[in-house]
Amino acid sequence: MANFSTRTSNPVFNNDLIAGFDQVYGDRAATTMTVQGTIGKTSILLAILSATALGAWEFTKQGTLPTMALPVAGIAGFIVAMITAFKPNFAPFTAPIYAALEGVFLGALSYLIETRMGKQYPGIALQAVSLTVGVLFVMLFLYGSRIIVVTQRLRTGIMAATGALFLVYMGSFLLSMFGVQVPFLRNASAMGIGISLLVVGLAAFNLLLDFDFIERGSNAGAPKYMEWYGAFALVVTLVWLYLELLRLLSKLQSRN
Repeated sequence: MANFSTRTSNPVFNNDLIAGFDQVYGDRAATTMTVQGTIGKTSILLAILSATALGAWEFTKQGTLPTMALPVAGIAGFIVAMITAFKPNFAPFTAPIYAALEGVFLGALSYLIETRMGKQYPGIALQAVSLTVGVLFVMLFLYGSRIIVVTQRLRTGIMAATGALFLVYMGSFLLSMFGVQVPFLRNASAMGIGISLLVVGLAAFNLLLDFDFIERGSNAGAPKYMEWYGAFALVVTLVWLYLELLRLLSKLQSRN
């Protein structure tokens, strides 16, 4: 059975959660996590997210979505994500709620970026969605064909890079509260675009670790609810990837 002494860089993928499940659950497929089951749950969450995103987009376009819906959905989604991260057994209930809230947030934000935030970027949301799907399948191919093998060294490197990025973003957020901006994170300079490319690449590599976690969880015989948890965590990474692609595309279009 797989060894789960390591962690992935995705904060909601705590490998300690499934340590030792191979000895408790064995091969009872009906009550244990499977890759196929996780794929099914991921499809359900993405369908929920897509439906609420399209609804939020249309309501924002019509001007009927309440002004506070965007920040409330974002904050509520973050809270639900934290609850799920600390209580994985809640995932069958909280993961669909998270997907619905993130759909509202992404749908409204995407429409505002396309049409209202200073400059208009027509078609940028569809481009970001297409690129997100493309990156997902490319990374899945690289992982499945073992062109890229997830080793301990790779996990450690991505974990360190993700942690460093988190500290940079948190520092930027705290500075912004005092009116200090970190321009290279937001402007369309060559440096700003380069940083966005690096962040998109980092998010893409997190997908590899997500796939690895799901596969090893299945091999270890993790309980059935971990399918929902694995699907939830994968959606978290996809949401992050989409937002970073949206940021990158807006920077590139603003230079034209």
